[in-house]
Amino acid sequence: MPDLSHYFPIADPTLIFFVVLCIILLAPIIMGKLRIPHIVGMVLAGVLVGEYGLNILKRDDSFELLGKVGMYYIMFLAGLEMDKESLRKSTNHLLIFGLLTALLPFVFTWLTAPWLLGYSRPAALLLGCIMASNTLVAYPIVSRYGLQQHPAAALSVGATMLALFFSLTAVAAIAGSFSSSGGVWFWVLFLVKIVVFCALLILVLPRMARWFLHRYSDAVMQFIFVLATMFLSAALAEAAGLEGIFGAFLSGLILNRFIPSVSPLMNRIEFIGNALFIPYFLIGVGMLINVRVLFSGGSILLVVLYMVAVGVLGKAFAAYLACIRFKMPLSSGHLMCGLTSAHAAGAIAMVMVGMHLEVSPGHYLVDNNMLNGVVIMILFTCIISSIITERSAKHIVLRGTTSHSGEAVHDDEKILLPVKYPELAEGLLNVAILMRNAKLNRGLVALNIVYDDNHRHENQELGRRLLDKLEHTAIAADVRMQTQVRIAANIANGIKHAFKEFDASEIIMGLHIHKEISPKFWGEFAQSLYNGLNRQIIFVRLKQPVSTLRCIHVAVPSRAEFEAGFTRWLERLLRMSKNLDCRIVFHARPDCCELIGDYISHHHPNVRREFDTMRHWNELPQLASRMNDDHLMVFVISRKGNISYKTAFEKLPFEIEHYYGGKSIMIVFPDQYGDRMDSMTFAEPQHQEEKSAYKEIIDLLHRIF
Repeated sequence: MPDLSHYFPIADPTLIFFVVLCIILLAPIIMGKLRIPHIVGMVLAGVLVGEYGLNILKRDDSFELLGKVGMYYIMFLAGLEMDKESLRKSTNHLLIFGLLTALLPFVFTWLTAPWLLGYSRPAALLLGCIMASNTLVAYPIVSRYGLQQHPAAALSVGATMLALFFSLTAVAAIAGSFSSSGGVWFWVLFLVKIVVFCALLILVLPRMARWFLHRYSDAVMQFIFVLATMFLSAALAEAAGLEGIFGAFLSGLILNRFIPSVSPLMNRIEFIGNALFIPYFLIGVGMLINVRVLFSGGSILLVVLYMVAVGVLGKAFAAYLACIRFKMPLSSGHLMCGLTSAHAAGAIAMVMVGMHLEVSPGHYLVDNNMLNGVVIMILFTCIISSIITERSAKHIVLRGTTSHSGEAVHDDEKILLPVKYPELAEGLLNVAILMRNAKLNRGLVALNIVYDDNHRHENQELGRRLLDKLEHTAIAADVRMQTQVRIAANIANGIKHAFKEFDASEIIMGLHIHKEISPKFWGEFAQSLYNGLNRQIIFVRLKQPVSTLRCIHVAVPSRAEFEAGFTRWLERLLRMSKNLDCRIVFHARPDCCELIGDYISHHHPNVRREFDTMRHWNELPQLASRMNDDHLMVFVISRKGNISYKTAFEKLPFEIEHYYGGKSIMIVFPDQYGDRMDSMTFAEPQHQEEKSAYKEIIDLLHRIF
């Protein structure tokens, strides 16, 4: 039998990458059959193929580089997906849980490690910092179950950052005490660097992101910009004396509002991270673990048992204590325990610091027993954390599905997007993605109408290209889309026929504003469309990318709450506000504001909303003075004959032209169920006398009602 040992460990970068991809591919399949979380499979696979296992792979520089990217990615995604509004409302809860999850393991370790393990006080202090910190290794499980904005997940992420900050600061103090440069000036400089770092990110990064995303819409450029921002923040954090993962988290938190959770850019970020970088990090962590030391005898078993017990039970006690204090369900306590009990990146960073602190000549603060114990603890805590998080996430999702299973059964949502101009099409698609109900998982319909003339073949080809581009953008956001190029003699009729064929529920389309002020502002096409359909139609004019909007103003006419389509447009705007994480301000009468407030409290409690009393529609010019360039103005109007219709609507074209000329606007015609009295105007009578008679009857009915 030939000797194959000289072929291993594999050092060729191509083969190393191939083996890693095979692990990423097969680990979820095998772990799924064994009903073990996929993350555990990645770590165990790293143990198996590493130098302390079968010695198949050499841990080369690729694991150092891509593993670090994966470590940053976990923290970056945690900040990017955090529900900041929930965090604002639960600041006290966050501080309490953060202190509990950091101080309980820290104090217990500092008090008991010298007695049980024989460590010196400085070594016990360092080990206490390691126990106080944790890494969100199980966070991809939360993402997979769609629980990123669950209160327990948000609290766990925030508490992890507080615990990590506390631990890193304490480690810096320990390192400073061993350094000749330690002292008052060391701490003054350390605090100054932290303040400068946070100020730079908070003040500069939002402006830089808004400027870049406003000017460049290319998908690759946006993705590279996000990655560059993450690494720059991590590098600045390390320069300030903190770990890079803290900078990655803070950059994700700052970019949170610029990258909507349902956007194509977010889908690309999550896909690349979960497919490559995060698995690479987990496999690399596994390759550091030497399971053989457990069988070498001595005190290592006691050290490992102590670290695992304190690392898990200390975090569990803090999680369940906080759960009881905040009166949260037990399943939330399980999730908080699972997310905060894993130790990986922070523990490795801190133990490496201790290995370079010399207590006496030839003796360092961290000995081999502590190093091996920490590395073995990482394996066990990652496994325990993943199992607890997986089970609790399943329970929360199943409980939520059971209790709300009937909410959206009768929702007929299916959005139609008539598109013609390439410069408007992508903005309309982004608005539709932000407004759609992701839980229904229904696709969009994109439509291009071509005139039936001599250029129809050329225009058909242009329409297909436009729709293909839109379909690719929708797929990037994980949204299904149907497309159709339709030939029609009349554009409005073509849209109306397609609306019925696709059984659509509403239309979102672009709005062109004429340079000249004209009473026929909407144009005959738009009038024919919104008078010929009794379902919701939204006209949109965007002056900048929708992801950079910071506030949505909604002008609501009196008696709008009595319209049949009231909740539909309200639901769409609230979803848009939630996905953009921006404020929404309702300008309406007090009774309408109260009704809207009740609806938001029951269905979207985390949306940042404000209410401003507007007693008359003629106050619209005053609202324009409160709008910035990155605000969106929404006008909710109605068709003639509806209960909320006002003659003041006829002045809207002039007001938009004069006061909202350079602003992003949206005009909503709500649902109006039932046959319209003026629908006969579109029956196209053959004789002019019939038309005149119909017009007189309709004008009379309008005056009566």
